[in-house]
Amino acid sequence: MKIVAKIAKADEHLIFGWASVAADEDGIPVVDSEGDVIPISELEQAAYRFVEFSGAGGEMHSKIGVAQLVESFVVTPEKMEALELQGSIPLGWWVGFRVTDDDVWAKIKSGVYTMFSIGGRARREELQ
Repeated sequence: MKIVAKIAKADEHLIFGWASVAADEDGIPVVDSEGDVIPISELEQAAYRFVEFSGAGGEMHSKIGVAQLVESFVVTPEKMEALELQGSIPLGWWVGFRVTDDDVWAKIKSGVYTMFSIGGRARREELQ
């Protein structure tokens, strides 16, 4: 299954949405736009590292520092159970950024940029 991580809200230079979705509401793994499946445990660790060591949003994975992370929540099965949200939302990483670059903000508002994209490096493994 594929889920597009579209920007869910954009207002007053704040944008919110799924940075990445690991599994849909039924727990079925999601194939991202690169054809990869990211286990929620790996996505959670990557999100924690991003928050701890950076938090800087980029434009098209190159121009870093155009936004700053203001919200981050990784939805895992354990957190869904604790919040009594079983089966109601996907497993993934929800983020919010304050866009500090006026040119990038204009592209978001005009619809040029409509979704989030996480960058990173990984070792590809074939799934059984």
